[in-house]
Amino acid sequence: MNLPANHPLIDGRTSGSPLVRAFRGHREPPSGDEAHTRTPVWFMRQAGRSLPEYRELRQGTAMLDACLDPAMSSEITLQPVRRHGVDAGIFFSDIVVPLLLAGVAVDIVPGTGPVFADPVRTAQDVARLAPLADDALAPITDGVARTVAALGETPLIGFAGAPFTLASYLVEGGPSKDQLRARTLMHAEPQTWQALMDWAADVTGAFLRAQVLAGASAAQLFDSWAGSLSLADYDQHVAPASRRALSHVTDLDVPVIHFGTGTGELLAAMRDVGADVVGVDHRIGLDEANRRLGGRTVLQGNIDPALLGAPWPVLEAHVRDVIARGAQAPAHVLNLGHGVPPGTDPDVLTRIVRLAHGEI
Repeated sequence: MNLPANHPLIDGRTSGSPLVRAFRGHREPPSGDEAHTRTPVWFMRQAGRSLPEYRELRQGTAMLDACLDPAMSSEITLQPVRRHGVDAGIFFSDIVVPLLLAGVAVDIVPGTGPVFADPVRTAQDVARLAPLADDALAPITDGVARTVAALGETPLIGFAGAPFTLASYLVEGGPSKDQLRARTLMHAEPQTWQALMDWAADVTGAFLRAQVLAGASAAQLFDSWAGSLSLADYDQHVAPASRRALSHVTDLDVPVIHFGTGTGELLAAMRDVGADVVGVDHRIGLDEANRRLGGRTVLQGNIDPALLGAPWPVLEAHVRDVIARGAQAPAHVLNLGHGVPPGTDPDVLTRIVRLAHGEI
C-alpha cells in the first residue's frame, strides 16, 4: 500500500523539509553564518509540562483522556512548534494508549506512570489479550489529521513504544528500575514471552501505521527500557518483535527513527531491525555512536537534559559540541538524549533552536 495522495510526503508539503531531508541523509546548506550548517532540531517531550500553555490546557483533564481527545492532543502537539520554532511536531500521546484501545486496563498515575490493573505474567494472561481493532484508532487518526492540517510544511512525527518496553510494563504491572520480572519471563517461559512480544508488536505497529496514514511524515519507535538488556538477549528475544512492529510501516516508505535509553551497546542491532535513523541518548558522544554504526547511519540526539538548567555559556558550549560530533555522521537531527524535564525554562529550548539554525 502506498501513502494517500494527500499525504504531506506525497503532495510535497514536507518532503523537502529540513527534517525529512536530514532523516533521508541530506545535510542542510549553511544558513546565515556561512560557517554554520543549519541543523534540524526537535525535542522529545517538547509538548508537555515545561510549557505553561500546556499546563493550563490540561488542567482538570487526565493524561489518557487528553490523549484520546483529538482537539486537545492536536493543540498540545502544536504548542511547542509555535513557541520554539522546532523543525517538527511529535504527536502528543502515550506509549500505552494502543494497549488501552485494545482493552487493557491501564491508568497513568501522576508521579508514578502507567499502572496496570491486571499484570500479564502467564500464558493464560497472554491468551486473553485482544487484538487492536482499526475503528478503535479513530481518536488518534482524527488528532493526527487535525495536526497535520495545521502544521502545513512542518512535518509531524508519529511515535509508538517498542514491544519490549510495552511487554515489560505489562509484566511488571508498572514502572520498574530493572525489568526483572520481564527478563525472568523472557528466559523462564520463552514461548509465553514470544507470544506477548508478538501481540505487543502488532498493537503498537498498528498504532504507528495509523499515525503515518493519517499524515505523519516520520515514525519513531521508543524502547525506553531496552538498556537493561544484553546484546545477546536483545538479538534473540527482542529484535524480532521490534522488526515485526516496524514492518507495519515498511511499505509506506517513511523515515523511521529508533530510540532507546542506555542502549549504547545496542545501537547497530536497533538500526538493523528496520530503522533509518538511530536516536542516541546522552551517555555516549555522537562521534562514538557514528563509529559504532559504521559511519553510515543518520543520527538523532543528544543534548544532556541535565544541562538545560545550566548557565547559558555552559549549555551553549555543550550544544555546539553535540553538533560538531554529529557532523561526522551522514546527517544529524539535534535532539535531547532523553525528554525535556518538567522544570525546564521554555526560553532555553527556543534559544537552542535558534543556535541550531545559525541565528545566534
